[in-house]
Amino acid sequence: MPRDLITYAIPAFVLLILLEIILTSIDQKHLYRPKDALSSIAMGLGNVFIGLFTKAIVLGVYAFVYQFRFFTLDFVWWVWLLAFFADDFSYYWFHRTSHTVRFFWASHVIHHSSESYNLATALRQTWTGNISGAFLFWVWMPLAGFHPMMVMTMQAVSLIYQFWIHTELIQRLPAPIEYIFNTPSHHRVHHGSDIAYLDSNHAGVLIIWDRLFGTFTPEVQRPAYGLTSNINTHNPLRIATHEWRSIWQDIRRAKNLREALHYAFDAPGWSADGSRKTTKQLRAAQRSA
Repeated sequence: MPRDLITYAIPAFVLLILLEIILTSIDQKHLYRPKDALSSIAMGLGNVFIGLFTKAIVLGVYAFVYQFRFFTLDFVWWVWLLAFFADDFSYYWFHRTSHTVRFFWASHVIHHSSESYNLATALRQTWTGNISGAFLFWVWMPLAGFHPMMVMTMQAVSLIYQFWIHTELIQRLPAPIEYIFNTPSHHRVHHGSDIAYLDSNHAGVLIIWDRLFGTFTPEVQRPAYGLTSNINTHNPLRIATHEWRSIWQDIRRAKNLREALHYAFDAPGWSADGSRKTTKQLRAAQRSA
């Protein structure tokens, strides 16, 4: 299975995390908190374990759709190149939607729940992503003619690439790289809970999508990592499910179906009584202050 690429990369992940711990300890930067790092690793292991089951379902869906493909794209170099851009484009819109639709945010919020930013944070992955339909953002690819195994391979390549950008040890890279690729500087902004940084830099590999679609924000100051309202727990089960529980509680309190749908599918932070605020509302309040 293409997802095994991530399994093969795990030893490298471990070695790089150990190297980062050593380097940051020497510099006394204190980027690691043991409980936080362990909870991130636990989330990553849970993601891999659950993926043993969900990836078969995803592959089955892609294979079913592939039967109705418009074209047949062979395993040649230029098709792999097209697949790279198609996957990265799909990831951008999936990632952007995961910040603007609460239903998808409920899975993605796990990755943002750490108040630290280091290579271990990269392993803090959702347990419910495929279950909640994240893979549907890529369904158009087998329909267009990309083989399902090619689609899943490119998804794995993207995730492996994104591991190294979760670090504060690397500052700005040469300008051409910063302009085209997602880098530690760009991704630090994405993990910031500062109002100016919220919902920015959704790139997977290429930052060009954020530049094209107006979601790019440069790193000006060191971000405050985590959520606008942190969950204050290292319990993996609570980390994995806290937003789903909150959605259910909000829906139960909703006065009507319209309110319930807003709580599930509006932007994170939407509330009927205004007690919580979306990113747009937070920015509007900051401007008027």
